[in-house]
Amino acid sequence: MSALVQIVIKPQQQEDLEFIYRLGLQKAKLNPDEVIDWRIRKRSLDARKAAIKMNVQLEFWKVGEVREPTQAWTAKTVDPERKIAIIGAGPAGLYAALRAIEAGITPVVFERGKDVRARRRDLAAINKAQTVNPESNYCFGEGGAGTYSDGKLYTRSKKRGNVLKALEWLVHFGASDNILVEAHPHIGTNKLPAIITAMREAVIAHGGAVHFNAKLTDIKIENNSIKGLEINGDTWHNFSEVVLATGHSARDIFYLLHKRGVTIAAKPFALGVRVEHTQELINDIQYHGDHQNPYLPPASYALVEQVDGMGVYSFCMCPGGIIAPCATEKEEVVTNGWSPSKRNNPYANSGIVVSVSPEDLPNYKENDPFVCLDFQKKVEYDCWVAGGKTQRVPAQRMVDFVEDKTSTDFPKTSYQPGIVSVNLAEVLPPLIAKRLQKAFIKFGRKMKGYYTNNAVLHAPESRTSSPVSIPRDPETMEHLDIKGLYPCGEGAGYAGGIISAAIDGINCVDAIAQKWSL
Repeated sequence: MSALVQIVIKPQQQEDLEFIYRLGLQKAKLNPDEVIDWRIRKRSLDARKAAIKMNVQLEFWKVGEVREPTQAWTAKTVDPERKIAIIGAGPAGLYAALRAIEAGITPVVFERGKDVRARRRDLAAINKAQTVNPESNYCFGEGGAGTYSDGKLYTRSKKRGNVLKALEWLVHFGASDNILVEAHPHIGTNKLPAIITAMREAVIAHGGAVHFNAKLTDIKIENNSIKGLEINGDTWHNFSEVVLATGHSARDIFYLLHKRGVTIAAKPFALGVRVEHTQELINDIQYHGDHQNPYLPPASYALVEQVDGMGVYSFCMCPGGIIAPCATEKEEVVTNGWSPSKRNNPYANSGIVVSVSPEDLPNYKENDPFVCLDFQKKVEYDCWVAGGKTQRVPAQRMVDFVEDKTSTDFPKTSYQPGIVSVNLAEVLPPLIAKRLQKAFIKFGRKMKGYYTNNAVLHAPESRTSSPVSIPRDPETMEHLDIKGLYPCGEGAGYAGGIISAAIDGINCVDAIAQKWSL
């Protein structure tokens, strides 16, 4: 059995593998001739005190012990008679397809958007010409929302499945093996497209199929069982097992399910603004003034407060990042953030959002599955109007927002379409605005310098998670009422990021394989 030890080093020692090895041996009370192999298992930065340190976990294998192989993806010969449909090629859908091939099942993926490279033209159009393509944007297309608007791989969902396997599959398809070590792994939106392309090519090479510009437009249900799918309004396909991995923004799917009598429900979500500081300021705050230390990465932060009975917290914090326009319809604005692999942009941004439950909303009606979705849509529309009915977003300096003053000027922003000065307290719903105003003051007490008028709020940050859930049986993973329908990932309410969605995709296919006794 391998030996695990924890050591503490200085940031400037993190690349000195010989020093780390020797210190680890000393801590484990081992001699070099007793060890046959070793690795860094986990690495994290501890900047809570002025003397910044790194915590490093090491694993040693002694002579006679065997190091376990990585959980690399392996392909089987698929059975053409065993076919499943997978709706959506985000992380849940792609991992479901890869897992199907491991099980000898033929996956057929239908993605409403374009392949990962073709998406770039539509992202350029929304950034430069402010033109929204409802089928191809930051949320829709191969790789899903995380491809071009996130790239972070951290998850707390350890109980949902094998996180290490999900990460090792990414390494298998081209990611750096550093993601297996870092406490908060990140690939970067500049590197994810090539990895996603490799995944798709593997699915096709081993007998699966991936269709782009292929939108689910109807579902055939008989005797509470899936019988077929309509794609693009005219072509029907016979499937009895469907993994529904459409993501948190596919609102038309919620309406389609409701129309077909499939049970869905409103679920809590979060909504607020995306805040941008300079990265230099965040580094200075988090690193106690040592912001130019070349051995320290761009600093991040995590904040949470209870304000008037509701949680307010930071979401999807992007060091050295960019704020992106993530609308999926023409009469709305939506913001999100992303970071390149080097996290070397001069800005730091994060969503600061308020937790919202259906019962909190002024238009709440019991058993109304769309109460949270309607609230989300109205905020996005109101912000679109306030921004001049373009993809420019309503914005305000942080202190001005708290003090109810309209900002007269702004520092430079990373948000490419541009910003419009408004009083956000008059645009956002009061239950959101008032809690944000109180939260920013409290956050400033936790992070000295965070509460500053040099920080700019961009509204809204509204796609934190799906406002609708699709209930399923926790054992069979099937919908509670409809056999053969497997609600999956963020869009169904069972994941909250790239890795948790990927794990959920694996779990759904495992349930199908078990059902078929494979």
